[in-house]
Amino acid sequence: MSQQPWAAPTADGPVRATVTLPGSKSLTNRYLVLASLADEPSRLRAPLRSRDTLLMAEALRRLGTRIDDVPGTSPFGDDWLIHPHPLYGPAEIDCGLAGTVMRFLPPVAALATGEVRFDGDPRARQRPMAPVVTALRDMGVRIEDDGSGRLPFTVHGAGRLRGGTVRIDASSSSQFVSALLLVGARCADGLVVEHVGPPIPSEPHVVMTVEALRDVGVVIDAEDPATWRVEPGPMGALDVQVEPDLSNAAPFLAAAAVTGGRVTVPGWPQYTTQAGDTLRDLLDRMGCDVSLDREGLTVSGTGELYGLDADLHSAGELTPVVAAMAALADSPSHLHGIAHLRGHETDRLAALARELGKLGGDITETDDGLVIRPRPLHGGLFATYDDHRIATAAAVVGLRVPGVLVENIETTAKTLPGFDRLWESVIPATAADPRE
Repeated sequence: MSQQPWAAPTADGPVRATVTLPGSKSLTNRYLVLASLADEPSRLRAPLRSRDTLLMAEALRRLGTRIDDVPGTSPFGDDWLIHPHPLYGPAEIDCGLAGTVMRFLPPVAALATGEVRFDGDPRARQRPMAPVVTALRDMGVRIEDDGSGRLPFTVHGAGRLRGGTVRIDASSSSQFVSALLLVGARCADGLVVEHVGPPIPSEPHVVMTVEALRDVGVVIDAEDPATWRVEPGPMGALDVQVEPDLSNAAPFLAAAAVTGGRVTVPGWPQYTTQAGDTLRDLLDRMGCDVSLDREGLTVSGTGELYGLDADLHSAGELTPVVAAMAALADSPSHLHGIAHLRGHETDRLAALARELGKLGGDITETDDGLVIRPRPLHGGLFATYDDHRIATAAAVVGLRVPGVLVENIETTAKTLPGFDRLWESVIPATAADPRE
């Protein structure tokens, strides 16, 4: 953690910038898992290198996968060449605070031979894990834990998974479904995953997993929205360019919205399974001009910022930045469908209500969201609770509110290393664009 809080820069005019972003964390980590289980070597082009993805790569290396750095064309670092290898223990897996590592890798560890122990940051021990642990036990996997179904625990891998039909409640995280689907083709009997319970949050991430599986040739039936059937069979190699992380674009596009500026994110895909693409609709509803063309996505603020009523159940990761914009808008907002955010890196609903409230905001928690009534805000210390998205929300508030001090800005390295430097390089660009 920083010895001193980061002083969020305040824009003295419209922000105008082009911001190139590194690859998607969600896609990078799914591709890493699939490549480690594939029949042939794979290449990930322009993968994200952040705390979460480096933890995933190191974990897979500890299980026997060889991952080499090879020169590529990305300005953010080398490509990864992944050589699959029979998986084995003993191994110690550091999950950090990465949901994808702590949830995707226990099923992979069940395919290894030997003991694999999982642990992570203190907050990781509080995050929900029981559905994956229970599902693996239902498939005959021996797992040692303290009975809570949370980290730390040890998976005793037998080198195989029988598969079959498992029923889980994934209402607290879509990652529980994805974790099982990723190993489905390696199960002796294939795998049928049935979701029982309230609707799955962040459902686009399950669609992302299904499409990634199909990219490696896995046969999967996902016609029923609550049942997925994976056939056992080969898994082909990947040679794939990782899309930019669209959720990491949120604070930069918000900068255009709250300052009446214009920000372009190059490489925005015309079609994507990333939940961050929801930004286009949300920013349009909040009063921005939004355009997508071959150059990328461009958001222009109009000088007006409207509140909105939004169900963010499928794109909960956008909530912190949307809440920051809503606190600066000219009318109230109601963000709902996001009760599951209480189980993320921190309780994001409580954190946003508390920290925006400390700056003078009028924020009310509901059972599944937030009601935000804009009020004049003032500077102060904004705690982040080691949550990268809370930190970027604080940066957005700081654009319009002088004196916002952000605790532990380095937590943004979880998905966007160097966020603070990139942010500072964008915010001074407030003079009129000489090309206009």
